[in-house]
Amino acid sequence: MKPSIRKIAMERMQILIDNAISNATKDPELSQRQASLARRISSKHKIRMPYHLRMVYCKKCKSFIAPGINSRIRLGRASVKSIRITCNLCGHTYRKIISQ
Repeated sequence: MKPSIRKIAMERMQILIDNAISNATKDPELSQRQASLARRISSKHKIRMPYHLRMVYCKKCKSFIAPGINSRIRLGRASVKSIRITCNLCGHTYRKIISQ
């Protein structure tokens, strides 16, 4: 694949995710649609999404979760510092380890 097409696809994914996050409170259906379009661009052009874009999707139901809007974020109390994210759509909880 040409590098120019890859670059354009990455820019489009970034724009769609940014718009989805900003529209999450006003219009949840629109934000879900924008996030699914970004995911389709990624799969169509066989581009792996960067980590900061992948973390706005639920790992179980694969739906878009806006931080703090349709997900719950908590700090872990264990000896290992982590952030626990709970999807309000499917109820799945997963952790992200915070490096020291």
